Amino acid sequence: MRVFAAIFLALGLSGCAATQPSPIEAMKNSAGPDQLGPGTTVVDVPDAVDGLIVGHRLMAAGEFELALREYHRAAISHGPSVDVLSAIGSANLRLGRVQQAEQDLKRALEKDSLFVPAHNNLGAALAEQGKWGEAQLHFRNAFVFDQGRSSEIRENLRLAIEMTEKTRYDGIEDHQLQLMRRGTGRFLLLSAPL
Repeated sequence: MRVFAAIFLALGLSGCAATQPSPIEAMKNSAGPDQLGPGTTVVDVPDAVDGLIVGHRLMAAGEFELALREYHRAAISHGPSVDVLSAIGSANLRLGRVQQAEQDLKRALEKDSLFVPAHNNLGAALAEQGKWGEAQLHFRNAFVFDQGRSSEIRENLRLAIEMTEKTRYDGIEDHQLQLMRRGTGRFLLLSAPL
């Protein structure tokens, strides 16, 4: 009786064994011996998170140095695309590396002369250096290519025009500007008569 039980158990266990090869064995079987070297281990590695996405999140968190590293990592995988160069320029601008940012953003515009963020950020880099005439040109391009949808670009253009024309207030003005709180931390300039 014990002999029959042992044979029955052995047959039952052999039926439980996998009849299909493992994924690694299947890959080895489908690849010729010359495609996989001796001792090669096949490992399924999930795709890494895109450096541009990580960089944008780090920029939003105020981690500009880390964002710049991620943008450089993205440059390795994407190449020097307009998105990558513009992102690198923006990070350098936030880090105070204004001349480097200017070079990066100009390179981005060489790739795509209609790219709105590169025009806007190049305008900001030029404005930081006091080059208001050039800044106005890039803010104007950003405004036109964006079709006037962004209030930030509109405000940048307005400021650049004002600084280019060197508008000054002489003597006592009819109106004095006051800061008024609006919502959560936003301020609105209102004019109030004297």
